[in-house]
Amino acid sequence: MAAGKTGALLAASVAIGALLGVGPGALVQALSAFGAELGLAFQLVDDLLGIWGDPATTGKPVWSDLRSRKKTLPVTYAASRDDEAGRAVTRWLAGTDPLDDADLDRVAGLVEAAGGRAWAAEEAGRHLAAAEQALDRVAIPAGPRSDLLELARFVVTRSA
Repeated sequence: MAAGKTGALLAASVAIGALLGVGPGALVQALSAFGAELGLAFQLVDDLLGIWGDPATTGKPVWSDLRSRKKTLPVTYAASRDDEAGRAVTRWLAGTDPLDDADLDRVAGLVEAAGGRAWAAEEAGRHLAAAEQALDRVAIPAGPRSDLLELARFVVTRSA
């Protein structure tokens, strides 16, 4: 879903100028690949912020994604783990009882204990590197290339 929504949106957004300007196919493909990778990195970081972000910065209530039992990427990763924390996350996902702040704090801890937080941060970095590599495949003027890389790095290091 992340690739089909956020990845596709950013791929189209980054590549459309070259496409409409009848740029070389290799440029369009490189920009599209850059945007797709950037979209995945964005979604991973957004999912991290939805659980552990500072509400004063993100504008979202603390644990907003957990409160709705949203199957974000860190949660899904954690639930896939065959360990005590992963199985606890899977049970929580299947539950229907209302959650108070103590429950949500416990679930955030379980997702982290199952490796969801670390995995999502590492994956965001991996997708950032793949986005940068996509730009390396074609000649792009230094200014626009620098702007694209600055945007990509901001997406992965942002706190809101």
